[in-house]
Amino acid sequence: MKNNIIVINGPNLNLLGEREQSQYGSIKYKDLENQCLEYSKKLGIDVSFAQSNIEGEIVTLIQEARKKYDGLIINAAGFTHTSVSIRDALSIFKKPIIELHISNIYKREEFRHKSMISGVATGIICGLGANGYILAINAMQELLKNGN
Repeated sequence: MKNNIIVINGPNLNLLGEREQSQYGSIKYKDLENQCLEYSKKLGIDVSFAQSNIEGEIVTLIQEARKKYDGLIINAAGFTHTSVSIRDALSIFKKPIIELHISNIYKREEFRHKSMISGVATGIICGLGANGYILAINAMQELLKNGN
């Protein structure tokens, strides 16, 4: 049986490649998505992507994911540091969750050092650029294979 995971991206990630390339690199969001979809296909994993700039939409995506997906990868972007609602939705997910950040949040402004969602995530990947998405897909595959 194929594993089915969702990658949820938060605010401003739709502008990858256009904004702060020194932090986020030059890859465009659609290219990153396509790269991950191609890679996951080789692994035999079904991956869905979603992106929203709206906190409530992300909460709804997480709530709906409980019935559809075996695991969840989330780059909540700026909501990482502020959203109790996203944290609460993730805590109800009850399946593997990987928190992901393209930049190293601990090398940035002080307010970015606090993650509201780390406490409910199975694992965290940060600071490895867009390649962190591929690493997260690999890690999720291992988590699901091992029944975590």
